[in-house]
Amino acid sequence: MPVHRAVPGDARTPPTPATYRSVLRVPHARRLLAGTLLGRMPSGMMPLALLLGPVPAPGALAALYLVASGVGGPLTSRAADRHGPRAVLAVSATASSMAMAVLAAGVREPGPAAGLVAVAGLAHPPLDAALRARFGARGMMPSLAHQRVALALDSATQELLHITAPLLVGVLTVTASGGWTLAAAAVVGAAGTGLFVCTLPATTRLPQKCAKGHAGWWVPLQCRGLRIFYLAMGCVGIPIGALTPLAVQQAGQLHAPALSPALPAALSCASFVGGLAYGARAWPGGTTRQLTVLAAVFAAGWLPALTTPHPVWAVFAVALPGAVLAPLLAAGYTLTGLLAPPGHAIQSHALLVAALDAGCALGTAVAVATHSALVLPAAAACAALMLATTRTRLTPTSPGPGPA
Repeated sequence: MPVHRAVPGDARTPPTPATYRSVLRVPHARRLLAGTLLGRMPSGMMPLALLLGPVPAPGALAALYLVASGVGGPLTSRAADRHGPRAVLAVSATASSMAMAVLAAGVREPGPAAGLVAVAGLAHPPLDAALRARFGARGMMPSLAHQRVALALDSATQELLHITAPLLVGVLTVTASGGWTLAAAAVVGAAGTGLFVCTLPATTRLPQKCAKGHAGWWVPLQCRGLRIFYLAMGCVGIPIGALTPLAVQQAGQLHAPALSPALPAALSCASFVGGLAYGARAWPGGTTRQLTVLAAVFAAGWLPALTTPHPVWAVFAVALPGAVLAPLLAAGYTLTGLLAPPGHAIQSHALLVAALDAGCALGTAVAVATHSALVLPAAAACAALMLATTRTRLTPTSPGPGPA
């Protein structure tokens, strides 16, 4: 039974309750979600594939890919906002996959290899931002409640990438070679983007024109509410990035080598479960209030990680904030759609991803330099404080774009 998009004043057909089943019954939702999961796989595979692959200076190339992806995402997303996502995503995916395929063929010179990695990262299609723009405000969902459930589902399922992508790279590297791993990333990414692009309705409307005084490539950053929000979400990314080097440190301190992969895996698994639980029922308060509460719980959840007397306790301590992570991100995606200026929905979501990635990079650097677990609750507390003290600027006045 198709989901009915309720029209104000139409009392003949009640709105469909917002559940996972009703969200997945929205036309095209399942295929768009599946295409996004496949198309985003290279972002989880490439850094590790480069580190294990037959390329020169693998560490530098892995870092270059992450930086290029962070820079290219907002730029490609702005082009998708202006010209429509179908053509832009198809062209960017083709360029990125071709660069990965050529690299997999065996490029040994540092210069050409760096150029190919830069192209693969810059052109990586921003499917996550495009999906959230379709699932979010002014998108395909019939109500704000359905938007919340759909974005919670997206937030939870993206954690599967952090689990399956490294496993896939490991299996392919052992059974085949590093070159085949890069080739597989190219094929999977192209296939997922193709499914996403072919699923988008041909009548997908172009975005609205920008409001007067809002022009240029960085319009979302002209909105003060979004600037504050991006900064807060960057702080959310800091403990995520800091966890991996701290996990390696704790593995050595507790003489438990398995902790190095176990702690990031525990964060992702708990986040997956928490995201599904968040979308499974309605919660009191508006989006901004939920985001503020979740950020505070996320910060408090890192406190047990300051003491790690036993490996089992370390895993449990990481799972606590992990259970809140996906709900926190889902609320953030919902708020981004509500605050996004007209005509900049995809770019606004891409800038959120860039802010989280920048926070992860900063967290990794701080953890390597300080070797202190204090960065985990401290950074999360900064995010909670910023969100709590700026709630009025982050509260949308309508389901449309937020105030500038």
